[in-house]
Amino acid sequence: MITYRILLPIFSAWQCLVAVALAEDPAPTNAAPVKPNVIFILTDDQGYGDLSAHGHPLLKTPNFDRMHNEGVRFDNFYVSPSCSPTRAALLTGMHEFRNGVTHTRDPREHLHKDATILPQLLSKTGYRNGFIGKWHLSQSPGYAPQERGFDWCSTNSNGPLEHFDPVMIRNGKKDKVSGFREDIYFSDAMTFISESGDRPFFLYLSTYSPHTPLAVPESFIAPFRGKVDDEQAAYLGMVANLDYNIGRLLDFLAERKLDKNTIVVLMNDNGQTCGLDVYNAGMRGCKTTAWQGGSRAFSFWRWPEKWTPHKVDNLTAHLDFLPTICELTGTEIPKPIQDQLEGFSLVPLLEAKGPVSWHDDRMVFIHTGRWPSGMAAAHKYAKASVLQDHFILVRNRACDAPTCSAEILGECDTLRDVEKGRKTAIYTKENAQLHWGITPPGRWALYDLKNDIACQNDIAEQNLERVKSMSVAYEKWWDELFPIMIARGGDAEMSEMIKKRSEQASQKSDASNEPTPPKVESAK
Repeated sequence: MITYRILLPIFSAWQCLVAVALAEDPAPTNAAPVKPNVIFILTDDQGYGDLSAHGHPLLKTPNFDRMHNEGVRFDNFYVSPSCSPTRAALLTGMHEFRNGVTHTRDPREHLHKDATILPQLLSKTGYRNGFIGKWHLSQSPGYAPQERGFDWCSTNSNGPLEHFDPVMIRNGKKDKVSGFREDIYFSDAMTFISESGDRPFFLYLSTYSPHTPLAVPESFIAPFRGKVDDEQAAYLGMVANLDYNIGRLLDFLAERKLDKNTIVVLMNDNGQTCGLDVYNAGMRGCKTTAWQGGSRAFSFWRWPEKWTPHKVDNLTAHLDFLPTICELTGTEIPKPIQDQLEGFSLVPLLEAKGPVSWHDDRMVFIHTGRWPSGMAAAHKYAKASVLQDHFILVRNRACDAPTCSAEILGECDTLRDVEKGRKTAIYTKENAQLHWGITPPGRWALYDLKNDIACQNDIAEQNLERVKSMSVAYEKWWDELFPIMIARGGDAEMSEMIKKRSEQASQKSDASNEPTPPKVESAK
């Protein structure tokens, strides 16, 4: 007779074997895969070269470098030459002109109301969407982030002018908070993440740093004092503070065990500004120019244990952000939107273990916009460029309209002065001839960025077929986009000019209403 005492060890052993078998070959389930969280950090007016991993001679940026080293880094990546246009392209997957964003001034920074942006798509897939910081796509009714798919919003009331102890506006409620603005932004990011619980989230964290006006706690400025001038020291201090806060956020994700299922993307929004004369990674150009240095950006994508860290040299751009995030999150893009997209999913490049062929004939079109209202057509060839592979076709010139001047908020005066030999310009005290340099009249210049990063050797005459193909593509692009851009407000009159004209009219009216002094006859 077999007793219970004998059967018990056999039964226990059988249980263990079954458990092991189930662990090795689990039964199929209908559970949906866990969706990744996404954090997108966009810095404002920081240059591609402003991190130690890119060779900066003064900055020590261990956390920027951590993003550089631990993820996929796109090293041939481009944004727009100024901030509102870049933001519009990132959130729509379309060139900013398609949605009427041609400037950083009101109302030409308004992202067209009919545009569908990324958080609106992600909401349909179950994402909780958070926005923190700088929006710059209009806060007018119907345009603000809380009206365009973001569930949780935080910013400060006075934007770039308010560095310390700001009045924060969180989900419509104002609260004065002690501390430095960017420190508060990153703390709010952690609050949003904590409050999201088990729900997948998308967080768009857009800093004001290191945009002017420049200010940051002195402890971040001190290491640079005496090595550069005070403005440059403050600028570098703001970058150092960003590095500190990126480290805080990455550590927070690790502590909460969220890092392995959270994609972190880190990018800058346009070319170099206040650090231009310190370091520009060898490039020519700065913010609001058509040169490479006006639009090249760092673009770091980190997803631990999913992507092998590597460098990508394929031509990529901000236009690719939306289609990539949609594919990574399993978010469907409706066909009417898909048909208008100008970007491509980066997933094949993110998952690659080495160089791969990917849209090798692609061209990226750059135009600074920023023309005086009503003068879009006259600026077709003013500050424009085309990128393909490692070549740049560029026209960095003033328009031919003599009426385009600073008086009507035009920006061609600077280029005319540089053409006459001026050495100073915005962002540079001595290198305007390099960074704002003028291309030959009446034609495009061509440069090989792989072998001539400073764009000193125009090879257009030796590469006529390439010049032709790229310039013809530009003509087609401009001509197709131009009427759409006009219809969506890209050439609308700027509010500052309306105000200026109103003030001038008021002054004339006051002058005409003044009583005429009585005529006094001279004594004979």
